[in-house]
Amino acid sequence: MDYLSSNKILIVNLESGEITEDELDDELVSHRIGGVGITSSLYETYKDKDPIVLGTGLLTGSLFPGSALGIISAKSAKTGEVAHSPLTLKAGMELKYTGFDYVVVLGKAVKPVFLWLHDGVADIQDASEIWGSDVWKASDHIRRSMGDDLIQTLVVGPAAESGSELAQVCINYWGSGDCWGFGKSFGEKNLKAIALRGMGLLEISEPEDFVDQCFELFEKIKKGSFMGKTGIQDIFSAMGENDATEWILPLVHRNSACYNTPYATNTFLYLSEDPKTLTEPDEPEPGFLVTDPCALLGFKRAGLSAKDAGSVMKACAKYGINPLAVAEFCVKSGEKDPENIEKSLKDLEGPVSVPDCGRFSYWAPGKPLFSNFDASDTSEYGAWWKRRQAVAYIFGIHPIFANMAPELSEELMLEMVNKGTGLELNQDILDKVIEDVCS
Repeated sequence: MDYLSSNKILIVNLESGEITEDELDDELVSHRIGGVGITSSLYETYKDKDPIVLGTGLLTGSLFPGSALGIISAKSAKTGEVAHSPLTLKAGMELKYTGFDYVVVLGKAVKPVFLWLHDGVADIQDASEIWGSDVWKASDHIRRSMGDDLIQTLVVGPAAESGSELAQVCINYWGSGDCWGFGKSFGEKNLKAIALRGMGLLEISEPEDFVDQCFELFEKIKKGSFMGKTGIQDIFSAMGENDATEWILPLVHRNSACYNTPYATNTFLYLSEDPKTLTEPDEPEPGFLVTDPCALLGFKRAGLSAKDAGSVMKACAKYGINPLAVAEFCVKSGEKDPENIEKSLKDLEGPVSVPDCGRFSYWAPGKPLFSNFDASDTSEYGAWWKRRQAVAYIFGIHPIFANMAPELSEELMLEMVNKGTGLELNQDILDKVIEDVCS
């Protein structure tokens, strides 16, 4: 596999310490395309060894709009079935550029470790010093010890170490789309983190045509229905939650986009300083970057103020626990005091509800955003959402952005992948992969 790929599948056995590599061959790509198509296949290959599989789509890390997505595929602690979680911000792109398209993690380390992937090299590092640390301290330690503040970290906190089914794999300091309890899987393997840094390059089969079409697509998107809108506050409006938009606006400091994504799906809330402040803040931790609109909305429905909701989400990120599950417990218990909620995190246990979302993270809002696509009838949203998420996870497109950009059609993504790889993938192949990963 010469194009849009590093051509490597990394196999890491934490128990033995053995690290091997396989080639990503054209035949596998021709049958499974990429992303969740291949992570699912790798999971089945190693399922007797309870694997955690990381992967990227063929478009991840490219110039294609929204190409920010990496994926974790593993058995969910909540459902007992294989499920898939998104890696956004800069983590998906960084995984692609480490030099490994897919990573299969097997076995349990005899002592706490973290996996260090960089420039086509994989190392298992001792994590004893940070075992027991919260997510923020662990991320800081890894970056200091490796001497690079740009390292992207997939980290678990005390929730994972205690075996909580609600434990979440976090990205750097922030929450992720892991609503499946994958943090528990990390903890059971004594895996504190996976650190990512790469300077790799992607070769493209038809580089000029590929780049030109990406730029043309960006220009088309700029005239689309979501342009002029930004942040979680406008996502709330698109969800029909206008009162939530007003609820959050007084705390909004800035909005932040994931890699090469034309919409800023993340919003930084200032909790202890004036959100209008444009200078360096007085406090080292004045706020929190909200990456999960559904969790934030959950805390609103529980009756918390926006400031208290942001404070609790910050505590959830440090502890490494799924904030949407915590919000559900708040709704059930009626608890609204942020201090009491934070104190209770270590004692929370399942079960929590799992929507009918197939195997994909329900972190992405379950309806079209800013455009109705072809799902104008609300009764069609469930089937539409599952297919749209499957397509995003196969090609490596940000799952929330995929729900707001009808310009990114299946036909277009297939065309761009073929142009980038030189392969001849078609709709029949895509339909078969979608059917398999949704079943």
